[in-house]
Amino acid sequence: MTELPIWAQILILVLLLAMSGFFSISETSMMAINRFRLRHLAKQGHRGAKRTQALLDQTERLLGVILIGNNVINTVSAMFSGAIAAHYWGNNQYALSIAAGLISFAIIIFSELAPKVVGAAYPEKIAFPVSFILKPLLTVLSPLVWFTNLFANAILRLLRINPKPDEETLSNEEIRALVLEQTPLMPKKHKSILVNLFDLEEVEVNDLMTPRSKIEALNINDDIDTLRHQLVTCYHNKLPVYDGELNNILGIFHIRKALHHLEDGSLTVDEIRNSLSKPYFIPSETAIFEQLQHFQEDKQRLGVVVDEYSEVLGILTMEDIVEEMVGEFTSAGHGGQSRTVWGADGSVVIDAGTSLRELNRRLKLNLPLDGPKTLNGLILEELQDIPDAQVSLRFNDCVVEVVHVDEQGVRSARLMRWPIQSSLGQP
Repeated sequence: MTELPIWAQILILVLLLAMSGFFSISETSMMAINRFRLRHLAKQGHRGAKRTQALLDQTERLLGVILIGNNVINTVSAMFSGAIAAHYWGNNQYALSIAAGLISFAIIIFSELAPKVVGAAYPEKIAFPVSFILKPLLTVLSPLVWFTNLFANAILRLLRINPKPDEETLSNEEIRALVLEQTPLMPKKHKSILVNLFDLEEVEVNDLMTPRSKIEALNINDDIDTLRHQLVTCYHNKLPVYDGELNNILGIFHIRKALHHLEDGSLTVDEIRNSLSKPYFIPSETAIFEQLQHFQEDKQRLGVVVDEYSEVLGILTMEDIVEEMVGEFTSAGHGGQSRTVWGADGSVVIDAGTSLRELNRRLKLNLPLDGPKTLNGLILEELQDIPDAQVSLRFNDCVVEVVHVDEQGVRSARLMRWPIQSSLGQP
């Protein structure tokens, strides 16, 4: 071999380094490829994906082929470079050491580091083509791979290490992180919906319901003129009907059933009472996903949320759940809540009965959700008393200034982002 011209010897070394680089880039690309996308492409009939998946289904043998090939070539490269150095400079210790150092440096740079960086950056583009070569190599070297794996597995068993661990599954948090990381590959709206679905896992119906103080309902004891006016001006197509007190729900009134009576002014209290559908009650601590299933099974779209004492806490509709998943899509109601946005001065005045989840979603805040459900509840819990006006509190990235209170609690508050430029000073 040393009888070859110097250019031929250098060419052989370059080819050996390239072959070692091939095995290095193959290993990295195969291990770094997105397994979920790979399975998807394989199911669609992509030939490269099918070959790659077949190789990864026998990862132990695949790694055996790659490592055997890489180590054999690197060993040959070192021996060849040493032989060349000995031919030209004899058994000079310094020359042999320099040759060993140079070939080691070349292997690290050109056969290990550079190929693996490229393989990690473009796993799919590389894994599919190299599978053409790896598949026949796996067949040819199968006996040698089996023999080496036999010894490797024996050593692992002696060390009480299971060479074939159970297949790992992704937790919900890992899947959520995976969704968030796929920003370039997934439309923003699709990603938002998926993230909201994961967030709903720990949400209960009392987090999304319309609270008792904001329920629009009919009192059957009111005079018919009052009831007609309420029906004409309401923002909903279904209203709870109660007898004297809200805890005494009689049923749900579908306004469309009374449209012709409203037009000609013939609507009566008896007609309202006779048109009521049976109320559907929901325990307040029911999980949202569970309640979504109940809505589907029971063919309901509206439920009255009650606590363990059968006291009405609020109203939950199918639309409330859908809006939490996909974002608000209906027009603003009487409260105009869909217009809850930051003003030009960096503040916004809102109803203190607004839910904290709603404020976090609409104003991109980080108000705590592990306690009270509304801003009023959060303020009262923090102060342990009904505050006076102009009291300011800070919750994470938000400053809350009490604007209006009554004997029952906070009615409105001003929210400001932290940090702020305010004459109030530090909250």
